[in-house]
Amino acid sequence: MAITKIPAAGFTGNNFRNIIINGDMSIAQRGTSATGLGNGDGGYHTVDRWTFLESGTTTYEFTMSQDTDVPSGQGFATSLKLDCTTADASLDADNLIRIAQIIESQNLQYLKYGTSNAESLTASFWVKSTVTGDYNVNLYNYGSGGGARIISSIYTINSADTWEKKTITFDGDTVEAFLNDNTAGLNLAFSLGSGTSYTSTDATSWGSYSSGKLAYGQVANIASSTANNFYITGIQLEAGTTASDFEFIPKEMSLYRCLRYYEGGNGNSNYDNGLDTPLRWCERLKSSTTRYKVFNNHFWVPKRVVPTVTIWGGAGFTTSNTIHVYNGSSTTATVSSVSNIGKNGFSRVNVGVSSDLTYIFFYEADAEL
Repeated sequence: MAITKIPAAGFTGNNFRNIIINGDMSIAQRGTSATGLGNGDGGYHTVDRWTFLESGTTTYEFTMSQDTDVPSGQGFATSLKLDCTTADASLDADNLIRIAQIIESQNLQYLKYGTSNAESLTASFWVKSTVTGDYNVNLYNYGSGGGARIISSIYTINSADTWEKKTITFDGDTVEAFLNDNTAGLNLAFSLGSGTSYTSTDATSWGSYSSGKLAYGQVANIASSTANNFYITGIQLEAGTTASDFEFIPKEMSLYRCLRYYEGGNGNSNYDNGLDTPLRWCERLKSSTTRYKVFNNHFWVPKRVVPTVTIWGGAGFTTSNTIHVYNGSSTTATVSSVSNIGKNGFSRVNVGVSSDLTYIFFYEADAEL
């Protein structure tokens, strides 16, 4: 019987061609919208694995959301959207706005960085914005001890409010290898606006990191008007010099990849990650008047590192470091700490209440890079 070879294009079931996780923006455990992002609000807010980064003291603000505006006929259902709600038409020199994904070192060994055989990487993505012009996208190599390195490229949004596909190929870094562990190895970042402190140094080939290279060539500023917005989806980063079709994988598989880094609902009792919910309960442990034992509290997926666990309770389970007391009425107790935390789960929630009652809570476990 002849054996049919599995085609290179598309998900093969046993490997991932796309280095990026959640490039189709389909998973958003923390919620589908976050408002007022600006002036110190960098971090993870909505779509899993994509972080909002900013520098300097700022006056602009954005709403970041998972959106259903997508390129027609390409198979995507969701995109990541940034909508300017407070404008800054003239960014200060030290201002920088980006979204990025950080990738684990141990997932990158096959790229052979730090050797003469270092693989080129090709990034492809769909993008749409009200603001036309030149944008920066870069790779940041955290390095294995020799120092961080960076390479940038420039792409142009040609038509306002129109989905456009972009493809960029980066040379492999022959100088600096990755560590082989669970720490940060590579950062793919998209600049959305920048002051002059980050655009001053040519970064179109691999070189030692300097802040002036972070947004080299960036001209567009999506913070310039409250009429501005920016959408992106279908982000793929793959070895080689050619962009293949986007690698669609089952949504539950994409979710499980995201769960390695984050699990929970960020205090939103209405979120839906397809796993029911991390709603848990516990009872008083008799050996202590202020310690409560959690039963069967295993994470869905082992975490990258021992995570930070936050307990959410109160009305609607939206207040951090509190726990809902089930005693016939809605009351709340304060959580003093969570202990016995490991990569696979946690076993104790410490509460300063001695009553023999049942306690209900949501949790989030954060092990992001």
